[in-house]
Amino acid sequence: MGKLDLNKKAKEESLLSTAYKLFTTKGISKTSVSDITTDAGVAKGTFYLYFKDKYDLKDRLVAHQSSKIFREALDALSDCGKELSFNEKIIFIIDNILSRLENNRPQLIFIAKNLSWGIFKHAINSPKTDGELGFRTIYEDMIKDAPDGIEAPEIMLFTIVELVNSTCYSSILYSEPVSIDEFKPYLYKCINDIIDRHTGAGR
Repeated sequence: MGKLDLNKKAKEESLLSTAYKLFTTKGISKTSVSDITTDAGVAKGTFYLYFKDKYDLKDRLVAHQSSKIFREALDALSDCGKELSFNEKIIFIIDNILSRLENNRPQLIFIAKNLSWGIFKHAINSPKTDGELGFRTIYEDMIKDAPDGIEAPEIMLFTIVELVNSTCYSSILYSEPVSIDEFKPYLYKCINDIIDRHTGAGR
């Protein structure tokens, strides 16, 4: 990568990291493009070379942050040294992600409030760019070891993502209806049922 490309990449990374900091402290609605470019030390016109608007940048950040925690969870799974079934692997990944979000509540608030299936699917289908973690790789890693294959894997993943996203937010932040530790056994039973219905165990 040449000096010009490195400079462009540095500016893009500066915009992304600055926007994430502002979005998680001030909120998206109270953060302007001018706020982002001023704090990043980048000309306002440069911003539009990379992003259509702050919402386009937000979608990139959601995909990037989500991809990051998925990859970290997969790395932890690879390092755990245990022989796990497909269901156990999925539960391990989700448990690892929930633990990370418990310890990083600004990240939880940002991702949970902004993650939609449209963004998630776009991230899966988008090609990996330099320096970014590819959701396609993560997605394939999650399903490649399924017993007897997965029927409608996208529907299975959609259901699990929406279930975890919609139920764990309140449980982690407000212990509603119960704390996340109390809720996990019920959540994981539901996830096991979903997986079984999409794999050989449920057919």
